[in-house]
Amino acid sequence: MNAPLQSQTGWRLGIDIGGTFTDVVAVSPEGTQHRSAKVPSKPNLPIEAITESIAAVGLDWEQVQEIVHGTTIVTNDIVENKFRPCAIVTTKGYGDTIEVGRLSRRHLYRLDLEPKARPLVPRELRFEVDERVLSDASVQTHLTDAQIEHVVAELKASGVDTVAVCLIHAFRNPVHEIALGAKLRTAFPYVSLSHEISPEIREFERMSTTVLNAMMLAKIKSHLGKIDERKPAESRIFLMHSASGMATPDLISERPLMLAMSGPAAGVAATCQVARNLGIRNALTFDMGGTTTDVCLIVDGRADIAANRELGGQKIRLPMVAVDSIGAGGGSIARLVSGALEVGPQSAGSSPGPACYGKGGLLPTVADSDVLLGYLSPTRTLGGSVRIAPAKAEQAIAELASALDFSTVNAALGIARVVHSTMARCLRRATVERGVDIRDFDLVAFGGAGPMHAAEVARLCGIRKIVVPMFSSGFSALGCVDATMNFSRQFTVDMRSAEWDGDRLSTVLAAEAEALAQPLVKAGYPRADLLISRTAGIRYSGQSSEISILDAALDDATALGRQFTQAHEQFYGYSTEEPWELVTVRTEVSAPARNLHASTQHPSRADADAATFRRVIFENGTQADTPVLNRSELRTNERLQGPLVIEDEWSTVIVPPQDSLWADQHGNLHIEVDLAQ
Repeated sequence: MNAPLQSQTGWRLGIDIGGTFTDVVAVSPEGTQHRSAKVPSKPNLPIEAITESIAAVGLDWEQVQEIVHGTTIVTNDIVENKFRPCAIVTTKGYGDTIEVGRLSRRHLYRLDLEPKARPLVPRELRFEVDERVLSDASVQTHLTDAQIEHVVAELKASGVDTVAVCLIHAFRNPVHEIALGAKLRTAFPYVSLSHEISPEIREFERMSTTVLNAMMLAKIKSHLGKIDERKPAESRIFLMHSASGMATPDLISERPLMLAMSGPAAGVAATCQVARNLGIRNALTFDMGGTTTDVCLIVDGRADIAANRELGGQKIRLPMVAVDSIGAGGGSIARLVSGALEVGPQSAGSSPGPACYGKGGLLPTVADSDVLLGYLSPTRTLGGSVRIAPAKAEQAIAELASALDFSTVNAALGIARVVHSTMARCLRRATVERGVDIRDFDLVAFGGAGPMHAAEVARLCGIRKIVVPMFSSGFSALGCVDATMNFSRQFTVDMRSAEWDGDRLSTVLAAEAEALAQPLVKAGYPRADLLISRTAGIRYSGQSSEISILDAALDDATALGRQFTQAHEQFYGYSTEEPWELVTVRTEVSAPARNLHASTQHPSRADADAATFRRVIFENGTQADTPVLNRSELRTNERLQGPLVIEDEWSTVIVPPQDSLWADQHGNLHIEVDLAQ
């Protein structure tokens, strides 16, 4: 058993493996040294990205005590439909559930497009067993040994090595899944059982989640195996999971779908920490990378968590940060569609990438417009490997400008305005759809492109304050460094207010908390030190969806009813006296937070180097010879008036003429947006 890491004796690294670059942040044993770097990602060899990241911050793996890493391995496979052939075993009569789905069209008015995603499992790989558990958990038809032997033989004949099991009402009583799973795991290397992965109602979502988890088992087990082969015996590895905490390899190896939002979750976790440190009650993440912009709501220092999400057109029912992603990033391609300028969601990716990368890309992108407008320095090297080619950027934009009958500069401005409007809509959707006022939130901007575009997006949304945190370009890696271990799961309760059974609920909650605590106890954390929080999913009887109640009063039905009434009024604008029902409970068990950073002060320079200047064209059409300042040279608490360009080794911050900026003692930048403009 590993002892919990209460104090560091070696370096701790956060490594975020993205689609284009891998970011790394390292913290020294005493917490006073911080190093950061970027290296090119290796999509086919992620272990190489890890070893190169360690070397990029000047360390040998033997000096590293702990690595927490986020990854897009699972995300990319789901989005790109790279699925391992998987068989499914279901109750007799339910084999087609994975294909029937919810009967809703993805594109309501586009009859030329497929109405819904193709089924994850083809008909020839769907197998049924004659068993039946009822909704009250009683067994109507027992699963016999002969049935088990028969379906195992059929599965072997199919040639697959990956199997998902999703029996009707197994979340109520998993006795048949347990028996079937025990036999399958002796015959097949990759098996997922629905009561272990997603013990909830909604058969299609539970089935889809279980199948996706099974499909990811082989790749993640291989990845973890390569890490284990390469790392020193005394070095430990953890992975960032989708609910913004870290988990052990043993847990992830059986539940790889927990990594579906691994990268965005790390950035959200870091934002929560910044919000708490700065006393920001409400914050919105603005994580703009090369392909997407990710947005998440932070209220009272806590991220919005959802348990019913969609990724790449596939339904996933697991606790994940409620991130809204849109196809708007530095690599988003600008083009004419029916005479109108559109930007994204198609992306130039990392290869060949935007034209300004000089790697063969020819189509105009947001990054190319950033170069022409002066946001991005034409002499920069991105990630230590990509040199900006301004002539290539201008050539790509010029072709679009000709089609628009615009000047090249106006075409670049058009790209900026369109992408800013797209991102502003995403921010509004993330707040309005949750019943909150976007003007009450601060924007926390990070990612490779976020600080360049945050001010204009904030202005469109009516947001007055922006925070650009330290290590903003590698902020998700910082989130990995600061992560604490936790494990959460949502399960079905289905208890009506008129038939409340507090004793039964208490027993069920205690059993669930104990089950979730086991991975943390196994990792070495004392059971008494673990923190437990619960979120209730409640609805009026007859409603189709629940409202999440944080820190629910599950020991007092009357108080819980009041919490639900208040939440329903905030979300929908009304409440009634109708009976309600507790549908689900999400339990999270967490290790205590650790203070990994010693108190450090941002250096206050008495004599900063003289500023250089760069011609910058802002969204309102203003052109100005703009001071370009080194971020490390900013004096603490000195207010500076825009226009400004602030650069560090990895990122660029743009402050338009009407806005102002100051740096706090910890190196965070604060931008105040003038909404009168």
